[in-house]
Amino acid sequence: MATAVIAAEGLGKRYTRGAVESRGMLRDSIMRFARNPVAALRRSRQETFWALKDVSLEVKEGEVLGLIGRNGAGKTTLLKILSRITRPTTGHAEIRGHVRSLLEVGTGFHGELTGRENTYFSGSLLGMKKREIDRKLNEIIAFAEIEKFIDTPVKHYSSGMYVRLAFAVAAHLEPEILLVDEVLAVGDINFQKKCLGKMGDVARAGRTVVLVSHQMNQMRKLCDRLVWVDGGAIRMIGAAHEVVSAYEWAMSSGNRAQSGEAKARIEAAAQFTGWEIEGADADSRHKLESFGPVTVKFALQVNAPIRHGHHGIALYNHNREIVWGRAIDGLKFEVGRHELRHAFPMLPLRPGLYSWTVSFWEQSDLTDLCECVPELCVVTESHQHSDDRWSGILNFPVPFDAGRRF
Repeated sequence: MATAVIAAEGLGKRYTRGAVESRGMLRDSIMRFARNPVAALRRSRQETFWALKDVSLEVKEGEVLGLIGRNGAGKTTLLKILSRITRPTTGHAEIRGHVRSLLEVGTGFHGELTGRENTYFSGSLLGMKKREIDRKLNEIIAFAEIEKFIDTPVKHYSSGMYVRLAFAVAAHLEPEILLVDEVLAVGDINFQKKCLGKMGDVARAGRTVVLVSHQMNQMRKLCDRLVWVDGGAIRMIGAAHEVVSAYEWAMSSGNRAQSGEAKARIEAAAQFTGWEIEGADADSRHKLESFGPVTVKFALQVNAPIRHGHHGIALYNHNREIVWGRAIDGLKFEVGRHELRHAFPMLPLRPGLYSWTVSFWEQSDLTDLCECVPELCVVTESHQHSDDRWSGILNFPVPFDAGRRF
């Protein structure tokens, strides 16, 4: 049974929002206090808030744990506490092993030292001998793609160069625990893919990784478990696919609820009320299970006659990349419930969750824009490369034949 290398109990972090008002010289402050001490104290009052409150979790040796949640939920604060950058206000965290953190551009390197010197410095902090770092140096430089600048002080690096070297050092010098925030978003798309592949290698080597990312597809692929942080507290811990699905459902439902509140004040000419796969069983109305023809229908409630309707539709994957889109003009509807059907000869998508976005316009007026929930869940068999790095969006069952030579 794997042992726990990170054990956090009751972690809380309180910050102060705002600053003591300071205007003019000291004697001015004294005079303001003498004239009206109550007003002076009111101006000096500071508001406190909890960025993290009563968080407890355990990370096993060799586990890849992901942290997800909205911006400002407390994910980065938690990583900073685990990496000893920030001290908790309450609780404690026990870390067993050498930790390397990659939390933000500028963390962990000395600006006056060159890239080469910072690499040796980082390695020494992890307890590595010089000959061990010598053995890894060329690999680190090649991975970071900064051969021409390795002997330049890092204070002259661009943010992209800095992150490439910082990640290369963190991943190749073999810390026992690697903490990574979403700083990889600074790099270009090709380097991000390379980093994801390297983190997969790190995980397979049995080292522990704690990762923050807003890319849900990446979290599904890399993580054993996910922690959903919401409002400074843990809302859910569990298997990656279960937590991602719950999180995305909540985000979609929240957006839909907000748009619904706005429409309650002014009834729209037309509103979407739901979607489903036509002809599917009750428990499979939002689930794609085969490669054959499929018709997807969207229910539209029309509250006023439509004479110049326009309907738009788009299908997105969970990297928010558009997979398919279409627009239809010249629609006419009377008041009542209508079904908008899209008949696909097949939807050859790789397994996972996808989202429909549909819109309806009357001439130039938008009557409804809907991020449909539940999402489309594709559960067909995968017919792609076993290594996810070589798999694309499309998922065709393609016959193969290595027949006789012509």
